[in-house]
Amino acid sequence: MELVNDHQFPMPREGFVVTHFITSRDVERSTAFYRDVLGGEVVTEGRPTAVRLANSWIIINEGGGPTDDKPDVYLEPPGDEHKTSSFLNLRVADMDACYTEWKRRGAEFVTPPKTHEHEIRCYIRDPDGYLIEVGQTTPTPAWPPAPPHA
Repeated sequence: MELVNDHQFPMPREGFVVTHFITSRDVERSTAFYRDVLGGEVVTEGRPTAVRLANSWIIINEGGGPTDDKPDVYLEPPGDEHKTSSFLNLRVADMDACYTEWKRRGAEFVTPPKTHEHEIRCYIRDPDGYLIEVGQTTPTPAWPPAPPHA
């Protein structure tokens, strides 16, 4: 992927890149979490702030009311940490190392890592309550599945 500038801001020369937008109660606090706990790189500060996180970006901004391109949509952080309709999924190479390091940096895990059939996973929350899955795939002869044939 070739980007337009040296700062690694998500501006592709062709095609597209994936970013994840979060609405924050406190942009600076959320920025610190994605930078200091998960190891992201802040590429722009202000409203919005962009943090490069591995091969993707987290865009962090305040909530707000409708705009001309989303005339009946209000942006707000999660209201109930026990309900979610989507979450960020981080696939890691070494669950033990990530769990230990991110916990040391202040991540609050919902549970320790749990072993499942094809992965080890656990969840953390960011400062606004967004759920983040942290998972390590544990390959077996049947997993991951073969790609579909074209």
